[in-house]
Amino acid sequence: MNGNFNLEDLDLFSQAYVQGAPEIWKELREQCPVARSVSDGGGWLPTKYEDIAAVAYDTKSFSSRDVGVAATPDGTSVLVAPPITSDPPFHADVRRMLLPFFSPKAVAEMADGTRLIARELLDQIDPTSVVDIAEEYARHIPVRVIGSMLGLPKEDSQMFTEWAVDILQSHPDEWDRRNRATKDILDYFAELSRARRLEPQDDLVSKLHAEVLPNGDSLTDKHVIGTCFLLLLAGMDTTWSSISSSLLHLAKYSDDRKRLLVDPSLIPTATEEFLRAYAPVTMARVVTEDAEIGGRAVKPGDKVFLPFGASNRDPEMFDDPDHIVIDRQENRHFAFGIGIHRCLGSNLARMELVIAIEEWLERFPNFSVAENEEVSWGGTQIRGPRFVPTIIH
Repeated sequence: MNGNFNLEDLDLFSQAYVQGAPEIWKELREQCPVARSVSDGGGWLPTKYEDIAAVAYDTKSFSSRDVGVAATPDGTSVLVAPPITSDPPFHADVRRMLLPFFSPKAVAEMADGTRLIARELLDQIDPTSVVDIAEEYARHIPVRVIGSMLGLPKEDSQMFTEWAVDILQSHPDEWDRRNRATKDILDYFAELSRARRLEPQDDLVSKLHAEVLPNGDSLTDKHVIGTCFLLLLAGMDTTWSSISSSLLHLAKYSDDRKRLLVDPSLIPTATEEFLRAYAPVTMARVVTEDAEIGGRAVKPGDKVFLPFGASNRDPEMFDDPDHIVIDRQENRHFAFGIGIHRCLGSNLARMELVIAIEEWLERFPNFSVAENEEVSWGGTQIRGPRFVPTIIH
């Protein structure tokens, strides 16, 4: 293991972890499958599929009231963002309310618009110079798509992206940075929510105001604002990371790229494998009562980190898990989480990822990582390639 690591004292925000998480997960799984981090407030890190699943399914012993990997100064979550920060039974009601907006039918209706966004971005790329796929292409697609759902102006996309980076990619010591960005987003949506309550439009914010809970209550402004916050952040950095890692893989492994060029019908299957191998998300839970994870005792108030990418590389669940097999058939991965908080936007993310790959390969079929340039990864809560220098041939 990297010399910066101790099996009993992991620093999840160190560059060693961010750049080389899969290798670290592998060694932990073999030597210390439920590791301990004492930095940044501390917490437990299970790395096996069965342990991560057990925590995710046990909503009694492990609460979702604080899902952030980075600790907050007072140990509480920075906001309420239903349904991801909700526990049963309230969780089921608010999740059910959102599902129709992310159904296969609803997502299919967004496909043409997503394809137009991808083509517009490709038109702006200069193929004669080094292209940063992550910065120039991948990061723009999800913010534009989720922004259109929420009725947000296209010209605000850069601002949304900067806020997401400040919240999801900052170091734990940068609390002021995260807090400021959180406040800015909440203020933005508070103003938007008030405007849509007075003058509804054909967007998700207006539709949320029209929803009614089973007890007959309408959603509060706080609820609508928190849900918008969640959808914006969850719909941006995750898919940005997945598009970047998928195209990085195809830039590095020409045989896989050539297979997809010969048989584009394989792209959806390949997408599932990229999601498995490069799953970007780690979520947290808070222990509510004495419990065990993989034989290790955990106490109320402890934090537990669920690196879904680690579960997807568990050899007890996947044959040759570190080998990316783009036509893998048995692929019950956790890229979208597991349990009651499984990502409700999975249909949308899959659609964006497939279209992003299809359109890139159609426009630029031959590309590779630029020589003498180093790919860099970023983030812990959402981990993905942030700099992917690419040469188009």
